[in-house]
Amino acid sequence: MQLIQYILRRLLYLIPVIFGVSFVIFILFNVVAGDPTPLLLGKNATASQVEELRHQLGLDRSLAAQYFDIVKSAFTFDFGRSWATKQLISEVIVNRAYPSLTLTVPAFVISTILSILISLVVAYYRGKGLDTFIRVLCISLMSVSSLVYILFFQWFFAFKLGWFEISGYEEGFPNFLAYTMLPGIIWIILSLGPDIRFFRTVILDEIYQDYVRTARAKGLSEITILLKHVLRNALIPVITYVVIQIPFLILGALLLESFFDIPGLGGTILQAINSSDFPVIKAFAILSSIAYIIFNLITDILYAVVDPRVKLN
Repeated sequence: MQLIQYILRRLLYLIPVIFGVSFVIFILFNVVAGDPTPLLLGKNATASQVEELRHQLGLDRSLAAQYFDIVKSAFTFDFGRSWATKQLISEVIVNRAYPSLTLTVPAFVISTILSILISLVVAYYRGKGLDTFIRVLCISLMSVSSLVYILFFQWFFAFKLGWFEISGYEEGFPNFLAYTMLPGIIWIILSLGPDIRFFRTVILDEIYQDYVRTARAKGLSEITILLKHVLRNALIPVITYVVIQIPFLILGALLLESFFDIPGLGGTILQAINSSDFPVIKAFAILSSIAYIIFNLITDILYAVVDPRVKLN
């Protein structure tokens, strides 16, 4: 009952937050950005053409009416039509979400599990050669630009060896695997460095706590202590780190989708930016903000699940 009340209260808090986010987005796109019609029509557009386009896009209405449209879209998820393609933005998002998720979700799950397992091994062999090697490897992986990985892997594994498709996408399982495996591997490599360093730090912080010394004094093995006690107590920062990244999976992987020509949400955002398609950009800004708030709520609930000492107030 307490959990339900907490969830309902947090969902009510979502309403003023949405109003605030909508206002910030409105200021950025409708006030600060100025009139987009010259960008859409070009420098040689006549005054009558500008006025006609402003009327078509609804930019000649009052600022209050335009702000209300943004607020309404945040609650109804009806974002209107794209300026560039004239498609319904909600349909574009639904159609493009599938390719993005087939890339980001498997890569994210695999990289997270691998990072936690490697971090446990490194923590077990802390201060030894394996620990030093993994730390140096993590720093090395993080020091290389993502563009280097993308270009090298495309050239070597796709073009030279022919193991993967260089670009494109085909819907349906397992057809999409041929196109998402290589960018997925790159995602995993890019994630391992920062993830392992974070998880290792969190686990080592727990290893030096008093309860671990007590467990050793009782004769428990190091592996038992690590898996049964340390990992459980380290779950709160791990959950925070992992769950907060989930909303960004929905938005896709912009660089990977662009270079591998995957028709996902990341490429849609890039196209919208290049064509000054403000409605699409505003839609993604609103959705990412709402997703971030919702997953923050999920994080707090998971805290109480993994640690009974956490009270939801």
